[in-house]
Amino acid sequence: MELLDHLSLGFGVAFTPVNLLYCLIGCLLGTLIGVLPGIGPVATMAMLLPATYALPPESALIMLAGIYYGAQYGGSTTAILVNLPGEASSVVTCIDGYQMARNGRAGPALAAAGLGSFFAGCVGTLMLAAFATPLARLAFEFSPADYFSLMLLGLTGAVVLASGSLLKAIAMVVLGLLLGLVGTDVNSGVVRFNKFDMPELIDGIGFIAIAMGVFGYGEIIKNLAQPEHAREVFTANVSGLVPTQKDLRDMTPAVLRGTFLGAFLGVLPGGGALLASFAAYALEKKIRAKPGEIPFGQGNIRGVAAPESANNAGAQTSFIPLLTLGIPPNAVMALMVGAMTIHGIQPGPQVMSSNPALFWGLVASMWIGNVMLVILNLPLIGIWIKLLTVPYRYLFPAIVLFCAIGVFSASNSSFDIWMVGLFGVIGYVFVKLGCEPAPLLLGFILGPMMEEHLRRALLLSRGDWSVFVTRPISASLLAAAALMLALVLLPVIRQRREEAFVEE
Repeated sequence: MELLDHLSLGFGVAFTPVNLLYCLIGCLLGTLIGVLPGIGPVATMAMLLPATYALPPESALIMLAGIYYGAQYGGSTTAILVNLPGEASSVVTCIDGYQMARNGRAGPALAAAGLGSFFAGCVGTLMLAAFATPLARLAFEFSPADYFSLMLLGLTGAVVLASGSLLKAIAMVVLGLLLGLVGTDVNSGVVRFNKFDMPELIDGIGFIAIAMGVFGYGEIIKNLAQPEHAREVFTANVSGLVPTQKDLRDMTPAVLRGTFLGAFLGVLPGGGALLASFAAYALEKKIRAKPGEIPFGQGNIRGVAAPESANNAGAQTSFIPLLTLGIPPNAVMALMVGAMTIHGIQPGPQVMSSNPALFWGLVASMWIGNVMLVILNLPLIGIWIKLLTVPYRYLFPAIVLFCAIGVFSASNSSFDIWMVGLFGVIGYVFVKLGCEPAPLLLGFILGPMMEEHLRRALLLSRGDWSVFVTRPISASLLAAAALMLALVLLPVIRQRREEAFVEE
């Protein structure tokens, strides 16, 4: 009954005209940047963070959330029609989705992606609504030592579940932690890591500058560095969007499996939509094929339905640790922390009690956004195909200009524009070195919070470090982090982990 009362409050907030408008804008922008390869939700949300200053907190978060799960929808369109994943979590959708389009079955492939995404998004949002209250109550039992251990577990998960080298992922986390310590120490008043006494760094490095530089400008430089390959754009009219009865029979179990696998993996630190889509596709390949079923890699509809369901379920449930514990499980949720901080909202369990309209309005808007995406996406396929033919050289100047205007409007300082350019070059260097930048952003967000809880825990225990292993919650979280590291260092698991992210 309490849940129904909360959802009633949420729908009352979400159904206001202004919030419906920003939900629609977020869904449209998310689909657009999902369709256009090489931009992605992290870069887009980083660019739009300054624009949220003037918005009410509910509208700002509803729009940013719409961009995130809208990008999961849009990424499938370009993956199926052009064989280019517009969003990283749609990489495996290319394998069978594009083959279905070449075989004249683009309509059923797009419908499988859209319907699977809609179902998974609704289930993921339902899980968020159901588990939010008990998790928030549990979070109130956490001491500073427990919070420090929880954040350490989050960073460990980000390292273990990041694609690529473990050593590089650890280096990215450590670099993020160090960047988060730049500025004035709130306890002693000493300015740290400011060798050249630059007054602009007294308050630390701006979150927007790092996010926009590494993910926005870094992506632009990476795309400009690659030669323009001829894109085989699917220009035929897409017809027959309604799947056949056989398609429905084949895809329904795959959608269910992908939804629940993605919902679980989305909660894990560092997991989210990307890991969920790879895991769902790998699971479908291991399930025995029916007699006469099209092999995987040649246009099997299960190879589209499962990963698309998984990445949308993972996108929705990744809000659970953010909104209930204040811990961002991936780079997109780290940006959501930034948006909440801009509006003076401290992420964590207190959001539900201190600002219930914001929390439940955001949850309700996800259902509305999923309905909007289904209604919008299928009729707009023709427009997305036209957009895919626009050369990238015409797109990137507008993106660069928008980034510069956005970061200047946030701080009224040209210093931040130079910082964005510097971190853009650094982001490109990370790409060339094969370093995934998402752990850096998580380390940057969690670093100051970890330091604060570490100091508070030691202050309360009078400098006794054993407090981290004598408290049951803290000891359990540290044990889980150690177990994750120990398991991933085993040769068999390390090999499986490396193979999981190079699925061809």
